[in-house]
Amino acid sequence: MSWMSPSYVMQSAFNASWTPLAKRYSLWLYREVGWENHNLHGQPVLFIPGNAGSSHQVRSIASSATRQFYSGPYRISDEFYARHLKPLDFFAVEFNEDLSAFHGTTLESEKRYTSRAVDYILTLYPPNTSIIILGHSMGGIVATSLLPHPNISTIITMSTPHTLPPARFDARIDSIYALNKQVLEENLTPILSLCGGATDSMVPSESCILPASRENVYRRTVFSSALEGSWTGVGHQEMVWCHQVRWRVARAALEIGAASSPEGRGEILDTWLRDGSALPPALTSSQHVILDISLRPGQFVTLPENQRLELKSPTVDQIYLLPVPKSDTSNSKFVLYLSQGSISPTAPQRPLPLRVTVRTCHPDSSGEDAFRCTSLTPSTLKLVPNPLPGRPFPVPGEGSDESEGVVFFEADINVSGNGNAAWVAVSVEGGDGRGWVVGGFVQAEVVVSMVNSFAPFLSTVSIDLSEDSISTKIHLPTLLSHVLIVYRLTPRFSSPCTESLLLPLLQHTSHPSETHYFSLSLPPPRKVLLHTHASAPYITPPAHGFNLSIYSSGECRLSSVEVTVDLWGTLGRWGMRYWSAVLSWSVALVASLIFDAWSVSGDAIPSVEATLYRFVKKRLAWFIIAAILISLIPLPVGVWFGNAGEPMFVLIAPFLMAIVTGLVCVSWWILMISMWAWRAFARILPFGRSSSRRLASTSGNRRNWIVSMAIVFLAIFLIVPWQVAFLGCWIFQFYTCITASKPAASSPSSPSAIPLMPQPSDSPSTPTPPFYEHRSPIESTPHQNRTHIDLLEQENQSNEYLLLLMTWLLPLAAPVLAVWVRTLATAGLTTPFDGDHNVLYVAPFILLLDLGPVAAGFLGSRGSQRGWLSPRWAFLVFSRIALLFGPRWTYVVFYAASAALGILLMLELVPQYWTSWRVRYR
Repeated sequence: MSWMSPSYVMQSAFNASWTPLAKRYSLWLYREVGWENHNLHGQPVLFIPGNAGSSHQVRSIASSATRQFYSGPYRISDEFYARHLKPLDFFAVEFNEDLSAFHGTTLESEKRYTSRAVDYILTLYPPNTSIIILGHSMGGIVATSLLPHPNISTIITMSTPHTLPPARFDARIDSIYALNKQVLEENLTPILSLCGGATDSMVPSESCILPASRENVYRRTVFSSALEGSWTGVGHQEMVWCHQVRWRVARAALEIGAASSPEGRGEILDTWLRDGSALPPALTSSQHVILDISLRPGQFVTLPENQRLELKSPTVDQIYLLPVPKSDTSNSKFVLYLSQGSISPTAPQRPLPLRVTVRTCHPDSSGEDAFRCTSLTPSTLKLVPNPLPGRPFPVPGEGSDESEGVVFFEADINVSGNGNAAWVAVSVEGGDGRGWVVGGFVQAEVVVSMVNSFAPFLSTVSIDLSEDSISTKIHLPTLLSHVLIVYRLTPRFSSPCTESLLLPLLQHTSHPSETHYFSLSLPPPRKVLLHTHASAPYITPPAHGFNLSIYSSGECRLSSVEVTVDLWGTLGRWGMRYWSAVLSWSVALVASLIFDAWSVSGDAIPSVEATLYRFVKKRLAWFIIAAILISLIPLPVGVWFGNAGEPMFVLIAPFLMAIVTGLVCVSWWILMISMWAWRAFARILPFGRSSSRRLASTSGNRRNWIVSMAIVFLAIFLIVPWQVAFLGCWIFQFYTCITASKPAASSPSSPSAIPLMPQPSDSPSTPTPPFYEHRSPIESTPHQNRTHIDLLEQENQSNEYLLLLMTWLLPLAAPVLAVWVRTLATAGLTTPFDGDHNVLYVAPFILLLDLGPVAAGFLGSRGSQRGWLSPRWAFLVFSRIALLFGPRWTYVVFYAASAALGILLMLELVPQYWTSWRVRYR
């Protein structure tokens, strides 16, 4: 946890004269109470909150920056004072907790307001002042969209889904992402993305990884599980206040103020937000120089060959010489662990005085037993965690303490050929009895396990290890490394872990930016879940291979590790990643049911229950087989499941198909129970028994119908979003179904029907009124083939199919509807709700429902079908579009549904208008 004493100063001068959105949003300046005054005195920083976020989320990072810069109230720390660094002025925009993740127009509004806020903030400072942008969640998308901007020096995003929107209900969000992709590839502004990993349950961290950019453009993705000093996953909201993360973000922002170039800012980011995947920038800097030395007898201690250096609680300054093992076959590596000390330039935040320098030495020609030593450049130099015995790692609610970190040094030693180093000199200084040092040589060979990629699914794979090694590397090139697969690793020890300086620590690396650490020595059997975000559906194709590294001080004897697939973890990943597929596939299944209902021979349309039963009994198996075959086709990553035909994922199709079928069945049962309950409740009310008849007997003329439609469409075009109209359509359809007249037993001698088409017996001199005036089957005249009971049953069943379809389409419109309600509640009508007034999306539903029983009858009319021109084929195409493209672009499902109903209206109702007009005016 982090603590602060916050206060917020509203920037009232940033008003409607700057942007009309100032009536909706606001801008605030953060100040730490008791540490600084309200005057602007430093480098500006702007914090942008995310979906449903608040400007107050800036307080954790801003407070840390203040308390690092000031050693006490109003007293600048000596470190910053000597370097003439400035403090930070933290501004934050307040979006009133808008739901920007669901609505592209809201995201655009936030972008416009933030862009003007940047311009306003810069007017408060001298010309050419630069500003640092911090963005959390969708705020990082807003921050990226501000580029290109000449005065934005650096962008740091936290838990931001850069490559894939978390909710794909709006096409405009995809357009914003497309523009941001160009910015990320080309703009020179340094951008660093911090990701929380699997602990982030709101944003999948595979979308947090920045896409590849062109050369010389700084782009870094750092997982908090690899971030030095953090070493653990961080939740979505916790990313802004977790102390192990926030102080480093604040320190990087403080240091960036002194950099004058994008390259310099990139080095600062790599210094303070490191994940250990590369050497520290200071190590390659020209200012970082380790002097060569000459050693004379008495200045060093020589260790026997093949003996490790082990110093517990060192107190004496000393140089230790370790002879390089003689080997003619391969190179070896020198590995050294330093607890809580420093191997320049790597150290914990507050290191002990203990310092270590590593050099390579060879005999000096000036005398016997004399050596000439030069600095040894490491291949790896980073800080790794040191799990505490008997405690979980990381500690729940606390994480890891950076001060307990261990510096890991690894360097290649070439022992073949002449003129190479024969000794490694380890210089230990500043020991005060705390900390420890362990070093030695290990084989450079990597343990490679060429197991079949299906083997972990079928059994347990065992990998034998060298028990006396202090550093072991394992490469599994054939195993699939994908977000949808979770492996379970179990260590096997040949001796108990007692009194170990460094308990066996597993490092899992699946991507240059993604590393996870696990303690292997917790109470047995310790099972580690290996997961990754390097490859994911709809983003990157499946990848094979990942690396494991095991660090240990050598006391624990690790004989082998066993790897298998964790079934429940894998199924959980499937469910979390394919919720949109479940939604779109459910709509596709309902469309297929409508197509099947139309395909049944005979005049009567079957009930929803009968069609569902027929689908489960006869069609489901064929659907599953077809889905499996399609899963084997190497389709693009944006289509189907986004897995490019990887055979490992063929079981996802039947898994989801079974879930979708069950959900559609359950949803229909819920609708039937709800309609039964409402009917039972309606019978109690005085008006309940006559409501359906009044509804059915309502008729109007053509002029009133056109006027009412014009008013509805104008309201959608100017005032309410089309999602509100769709919700009204669903409510009306539900009401229609619960108040529907049930067919009653009537005399066969007195049937009644709807004259949908003019009959040959009709007199030409008496024109038939338009079909839309015949809204009631109760008032119809006899027809030669269809009885009133048949038509009423057809109408009811058709309405039920339409209700089921609209029920599954409702979740696609609900998020934007929630955004609209939220906007009205927080901002009222101060700003228009732009972008959702296209009446074409909802017009087919409004027309179909307004035309009432006549239109519903066409859904089940057998005589209205005209071969290949039948509208049922539109529903077949619609269902296939939802199956292929719906999981990735969910909004496409609603557009395809509107198009299918539009085709229904054109193929069925327009010809009836034409026939009625011809009869009327011929």
